Amino acid sequence: MTSGAYGSWPSPVDAELVAAHDGRPEYLGAVGDELWWTAPRSAEGGRRALLRRRADGTEESVLAAPWNVRSRVIEYGGQPWAAVTRPTGGPLVVFSHFPDQRLYAYEPDAVPCAGPRPLTPVSAVGGGSRWVDPVISPDRDEVWCVLEEFTGPAPTDVRRVLAAVPLDGSAAGDRGAVRELSDGRHRFVTGPRPSPDGRRAAWIAWDHPRMPWDGTEVQLAEVTSDGTFRGARTVVGGPTESIAQVDWDAAGRLLFVSDRTGWWNLYRADLDDEGSSAEPQALCPRAEEFGGPLWKIGLRWFAPLENGLIAVVHGRGSTRLGILDPERRALVDAPGSKTEWAATLAVHGTRVVGVAAGPQSSYELVELDTRTGRSRVVGAVHTDAVDPAYLPEPRIRTFTGPDGREVHAQLYPPRHPERTGPRGELPPYVIWAHGGPTGRAPLVLDLEIAYFTSRGIGVAEVNYGGSTGYGREYRERLCGQWGVVDVEDCAAVAATLAAEGTADPARIAVRGGSAGGWTAASSLTRTDAYACGTIIYPILDLRGWATDETHDFESQYLHGLVGPLDQVPARYKERSPIEHVDRITAPFLLLQGLDDVICPPAQAERFLARTAGTGVPHAYIAFEGEGHGFRRADTMTRCLEAELALYTRAFGIVRADTVDLEYRT
Repeated sequence: MTSGAYGSWPSPVDAELVAAHDGRPEYLGAVGDELWWTAPRSAEGGRRALLRRRADGTEESVLAAPWNVRSRVIEYGGQPWAAVTRPTGGPLVVFSHFPDQRLYAYEPDAVPCAGPRPLTPVSAVGGGSRWVDPVISPDRDEVWCVLEEFTGPAPTDVRRVLAAVPLDGSAAGDRGAVRELSDGRHRFVTGPRPSPDGRRAAWIAWDHPRMPWDGTEVQLAEVTSDGTFRGARTVVGGPTESIAQVDWDAAGRLLFVSDRTGWWNLYRADLDDEGSSAEPQALCPRAEEFGGPLWKIGLRWFAPLENGLIAVVHGRGSTRLGILDPERRALVDAPGSKTEWAATLAVHGTRVVGVAAGPQSSYELVELDTRTGRSRVVGAVHTDAVDPAYLPEPRIRTFTGPDGREVHAQLYPPRHPERTGPRGELPPYVIWAHGGPTGRAPLVLDLEIAYFTSRGIGVAEVNYGGSTGYGREYRERLCGQWGVVDVEDCAAVAATLAAEGTADPARIAVRGGSAGGWTAASSLTRTDAYACGTIIYPILDLRGWATDETHDFESQYLHGLVGPLDQVPARYKERSPIEHVDRITAPFLLLQGLDDVICPPAQAERFLARTAGTGVPHAYIAFEGEGHGFRRADTMTRCLEAELALYTRAFGIVRADTVDLEYRT
């Protein structure tokens, strides 16, 4: 081991490598004896490719560039494709194409193979028409899905309904050919889940100002012989009960995930001929989460098997894949070292496939054979981009915040196979605040973290109060306290690391994107714990964000996080970082996508205008063509290199390979 100043170590984990491995497989499904999923292509402008794994194990792309399989419904999107097998001609897939948001049908194995053909029309009103969470009807030549339709120019001029789109393409130029299946009385809906006998359909609905983790309802309707939905009514859920997923078991009983006890658990309801049920049964009551926040439409934490077993993603702070026998109330977890299973599952026969990762491996497709209990990687196989000796080794920690409250975090100390810090020198650390804020930092390999730890800079990911994975009470700590609890919890972690001699108290930074960008900016205005900060596509002005500067889905999110604007207007001003730029004394880096409709660049530009002349060094980099969440390889490379440049300057690190930042004061 060679001694060298923390932050100055050489590393094979460069920014281009990190960008090339960014993202994970999503939206997994079984199509006959094949597995299909979407995957990021950062080198291809950030598009999402649709891949298939054939029965012989070969992987190939279903659609060549520039086809981009991604929906924009509620801006965060959701399940963007559905496919079925046919007796002849191979599979038929229906998907949402990101640039125009139309639904397309495609037959990849047809001979001759024509290109995708549009199924839905183009609308010039506002944000147009968008589609998500499709289900190809087994009895009718149509696809059922969620339609998000703008009715005016404002981001909140929008309606959402369940709709049926004919597969013959007759609606491609005729909006009137789209059948509406629901009445539009609810602001938000998920896609319909038809019962095994096809007689009923269930879906989830909710309304402003609630977010889906506050309260949702399960809607149930009869499906008539002509394919219309009749008699839709609420069968479970309410304003203070969050139901994250609904489906059916093979016997036609309703399955759903609810947090009615304070934890998202799995329930089953037996419905009579009228659609009524007795008290739902908890199938595995535990102080664990069997669901999560519904940030995207169509997430799947459980999947029923034909033999009555149910595959479940569950855990507390991290997640595992388990197989639940609902009759015996027995739960057996899949073997292996994976610590995070995504909310996407596919079932084919007695096999279950999920997307999972661990501290030493990125997200892969993992198959569990429920007959043998054996699991194996079957797709998107992780290959070590660098020697694992350069990867960080996480330490799960529970810190103490104000009033003795618990604060969960993952610590990633500096790690290098050939370098160590000088005797008596403490390493610098960066406190990472995750987005959401109703979310969680997963315990998985992240090359962004390795980029810093392999250079001698530690990282602490903080699952501050308000995070998911620890029950409803923990996530509701942020109700009315956004900008307070999150800031205090991050600062408590920083203070503890400094006091115990883990981190250099003079060299601690804060960093976050989206809601984490809010926390980072708020931290710089409300504490003096940090030497610098990295603020990525943030919220900076609560009043603007609560009026007309964000999209419809989150337009009333602040009712719960801060309070109703008309009742606590002073709180909106007191909490907003833009109102307190005079308190900032630490240098910062601000990164912003110019196409971001969730956290718009207008807020960043106003923030910078107020910062001008304060004498605080700061840098601003804006990216054309990037929205909320950077997806292009060149953008991600530039961001990481700029962030390292900020830390080398603020921490007094000497490196010859850092880029130049253009600072303002």
